[in-house]
Amino acid sequence: METSSTESRPPALARILMVEDEPKLAAVVGDYLRAGGYESSWVADGREAIPAIKAQQPDLVLLDLMLPGRDGLDICRELRSFSDIPIIMLTARVEEIDRLLGLELGADDYICKPFSPREVVARVKAILRRARSGNEPSSNTALRIDEATHSAVFHNLPLELTPVEFRLLKTLAANPGRVFSRDRLLDNLYLDHRVVTDRTVDSHIKNLRRKLEQAAPGQDPIRSIYGVGYKLEIE
Repeated sequence: METSSTESRPPALARILMVEDEPKLAAVVGDYLRAGGYESSWVADGREAIPAIKAQQPDLVLLDLMLPGRDGLDICRELRSFSDIPIIMLTARVEEIDRLLGLELGADDYICKPFSPREVVARVKAILRRARSGNEPSSNTALRIDEATHSAVFHNLPLELTPVEFRLLKTLAANPGRVFSRDRLLDNLYLDHRVVTDRTVDSHIKNLRRKLEQAAPGQDPIRSIYGVGYKLEIE
């Protein structure tokens, strides 16, 4: 395991662990992360990832999909069994199933190779900002959700939502910026676990978007991720 020297950096800075078997790529991204004000460390073998995470307690993990010793999806699965540390997956395999499976296992985002190191730093910054703000949608000034009263307000205007639309919005808002597959959203929509097609989600998303647009014309905080699902982005 190779770890960058961070002795001179203040302990308050966010710590990023990169699990990547390409030394040159890891070195370049590490340099950009440090220039962006983060502490950066690196392991190259998948078998070293979980021990390094437990020892270092990083604030975010950049996790390559294809690794020697142990693949990234397996690492992601184990990590999610004991920690909610944000995970950004790095992959050169762009097949839809890999993206979806990575997100279903609990990854917060993915970046496809080849990528710009600046993009990595930008994604890291965005994920950490959301993590620091917590998972309570009521803290967002634009969108406020009150589960006790089953009500939602967007830009100070109440939303007239059906029970399914309310659960859909609550699920997306609980993890802003995180991509949810249609199957994952369906699991949260119907309390009686009825059998419906995944395209049912698209219909509810369309209706929810219309109501958000009515409350704040010109704004569409729900993002469609082609081949994967949906996420909510509200600044």
